[in-house]
Amino acid sequence: MQQFKQKLRNFQKAILMGMLVCMSFSFARPDAAHDLKKNIVAAATTVVSAKSAIEEKMGLYDSLELESKGLSRQAFEYALEGYNKLLNSGKLAKDNLLSILDFSLPSSKKRLFIVDLATGQLVFNTYAAHGRGSGETMATKFSNEPNSYQSSLGFYVTGETYNGKHGESLRLNGEEEGFNDNALARGVVMHSAAYVDESVVASQGRIGRSQGCPAIPESVTKEIITKIKNGSCLFLYSPDKNYTSHSKLLNENS
Repeated sequence: MQQFKQKLRNFQKAILMGMLVCMSFSFARPDAAHDLKKNIVAAATTVVSAKSAIEEKMGLYDSLELESKGLSRQAFEYALEGYNKLLNSGKLAKDNLLSILDFSLPSSKKRLFIVDLATGQLVFNTYAAHGRGSGETMATKFSNEPNSYQSSLGFYVTGETYNGKHGESLRLNGEEEGFNDNALARGVVMHSAAYVDESVVASQGRIGRSQGCPAIPESVTKEIITKIKNGSCLFLYSPDKNYTSHSKLLNENS
C-alpha cells in the first residue's frame, strides 16, 4: 500500500496548508474561511474513505490465496484503485465484479481472474490471450493504435454482447484516454478462441495470440460473458512504466 500511504501524506500536507489559509482568511472573511474549511474536511473524508474501502477489499488477496494462483499483489491493488474511481463516477452498473487480466504472467498461465467482491469468491480463473504484436509468450508491448495487433492496457467497462465471427462476443469500453479509448474503433472485444486452451499450452508451451483482443477459452466463454457483461470493471495490467506512471485512474485523486 505504499502508493496510498504516499498519497495520504501528500494530502495531509495539503490539508495543513489549507488550514493555514483558513487562518489567514478568518481575520477578514469568516464566511469564506468556514466554507474553505468545510471543503478541506470533505475532501479529506473522501480520500480516507476511499483508502479504507480499498484496504478492506485488499484482504481478499490473501483470503482467496491469489498469490499462490499467480496474481500480482500490485495488479490487485491497482485494480481496486481504478475500480473504486469508476464506481464513484457512476460508471459501473455491476459493482460487485472485478476482472483482472495480469500480463505480468506468461500466456501459459491462467491469468484472467474474476472476483465477486460482494461474496468474496474467485468465480473464474482461466487463460486469456494477448495481441500478437505484444509479444510471444509474454506481453511486453502495448498500443492503442489501429492495426497494431497489440493489447491495450488499462481499465475497461464491459458493454453489450453481439454475435460476430467468433460467436457471442463482448464489447469493451476503454476508459483511459491514450491507452485504450480506441478499443471499440479497433474492434477489441472479448471472444472465444480455439487457440486459447490447455492443450495448446501442452503442445507449444503457450496459447495462441489474437489481434489485440483478450480472447478466452471456448469452454467458458458463454459463462464469463454472461457474468461480466453490461457494466462491470475489467483491468488489463502490466508493470509497464509508461502506463503505471501516466494512467489518470492510478495517479490522480478523485
